[in-house]
Amino acid sequence: MSTPWSRALRVADLVAAEPRGCGGVVVRAGAGPVRDLWLDHLRGRLRPGTPLRRMPAGIPDDRLLGGIDLAATLAAGRPVTEAGLLAEADGGLLVVPMAERLTPGTAARLAGALDTGRVPGGAPARFGLILLDEGTGDDERAPDALADRLAFHLDLAGIAWGETRAAIDDHDPSEVDEARAVDAAVADLCRAAAGLGILSLRAPLLAMRVAHRLAAEAGRATLAGADVREAARLVLAPRAMRMPPVAEETREAPPETAPGEAAPDPAEAGNTAEDGGRMDAQAESVVEAARAAIPAGLLAGFAAAGARTPPPRAGKAGALLKSVRSGRPAGTRPGHPRAGRLALIDTLRAAAPWQRLRRAEGEAGPAFRVRASDVRITRFRQRGETTTIFAVDASGSAALERLAEAKGAIELLLAEAYIRRDRVALVAFRGTAAEIVLAPTRALARARRDLAALPGGGGTPLASGLDAAADLARTVIRAGGAATVVVLTDGRANVTRSGTPGRAQAGADALDAAALLRAHAIRSILIDTAARPQDSARRLAEAMGARYLPLPYADATAMSRAIRAVG
Repeated sequence: MSTPWSRALRVADLVAAEPRGCGGVVVRAGAGPVRDLWLDHLRGRLRPGTPLRRMPAGIPDDRLLGGIDLAATLAAGRPVTEAGLLAEADGGLLVVPMAERLTPGTAARLAGALDTGRVPGGAPARFGLILLDEGTGDDERAPDALADRLAFHLDLAGIAWGETRAAIDDHDPSEVDEARAVDAAVADLCRAAAGLGILSLRAPLLAMRVAHRLAAEAGRATLAGADVREAARLVLAPRAMRMPPVAEETREAPPETAPGEAAPDPAEAGNTAEDGGRMDAQAESVVEAARAAIPAGLLAGFAAAGARTPPPRAGKAGALLKSVRSGRPAGTRPGHPRAGRLALIDTLRAAAPWQRLRRAEGEAGPAFRVRASDVRITRFRQRGETTTIFAVDASGSAALERLAEAKGAIELLLAEAYIRRDRVALVAFRGTAAEIVLAPTRALARARRDLAALPGGGGTPLASGLDAAADLARTVIRAGGAATVVVLTDGRANVTRSGTPGRAQAGADALDAAALLRAHAIRSILIDTAARPQDSARRLAEAMGARYLPLPYADATAMSRAIRAVG
């Protein structure tokens, strides 16, 4: 009986037999013994001499695609090129660990090499790709542009170590297959793909390549039904986006034949056109084979993902910022060393191809001549921090309840701030003024200590609280970060900016402070903490340009989710 592990080994056999023909395989699994065993099986099935290369994370373009060998060029006095990793993998396989973290640029270069079989410099690079996807959620997976080009998608996460020891028997000796024409097989695979909700045309094309490979392994010159069905199981089933329609139970009875007249061939009868575009028996068998091999829980996961909103995060990772001397290197560009950090190796590489020409022109200078146009400086990129600023109404009899909710939400966000560039701050307004209780921080212990000591009660200087939150947000933005202001209030102010009582003037001051937040384009959220949604809070949110969230009875978890979804 076919099992997920036996199908995984079958995929490894097919990829090893023809690395480039099937494009490769996406292996969804974390590092562990099951994945290592599968890779060992794949390595053992490769023909002797077949290249198997592993791509390191963060590989530079010159190592991936090839370029000037600087040491050899300086020694020889002429340009000497070196092969990149893609050219080294020609005729074999390239293993890409942590494929879910591939940058768009690297993914585009790999996709281009898969399509053309060459690197930009012209060197041949005909290889299969093994993407080791270690993502833990739907938002972390290998790039779709690459996964779409690979025939096989494996999920080894649900395979226990004990299952790998089980006997493998994918062949049912009682199954009788008839030879089929190539055009009929293509039509059947296309129908199966459409029934499974697969929109990409690459899927049936890759399945057809796999079917031909299966037939060749069995020593057949023509395709058999078993080849097409197994290709559907291996290639189409893991890509399924919906359950195919169930085959009709009833069929038209075959026409009666006169005595002595040959009965019509069932396969030919099935291929005749029927009312409503009904599939023939062969096509239905391909669909049923794919249906039976759909991984358990795959479609349920798609349905659940479609029904729910995207998973909330603690905040944006921060906008990409340009930096001239700090951050993560992101290639080089022509420039002057005063405008950035000199990239010496890339500068020498840019100058190396022109050395013979410059010496022939009689240019004076050292043996190795570098011009200003050869100078390269390193480009850097870094992400700015995101700071969530809570402006909490700490006045009145319900202050203790509101503060408890704010404290819980802040602690939940801080728990995730260790793995993201996020910070949290707290501004409390009560009595006659506002104060910054917690400066922007990621320190969970300090946050808990300062929050525990926060008192409540008194008047509601709402305008002062909004002004303090806006000033803090502008400070964060000027420092290169991003800020989100979260205001927890019922919108009913009773203390003016000057600290004197008066509801009418206090309300006008609050609307004026809210308009300033909107004018500075500060992203903001207003959480109405009243027992019932208040018109005053709604008007304040409109003046701020903020999202309005009436959460009168929300606990800390619900509040944290709402803030993360907006942030």
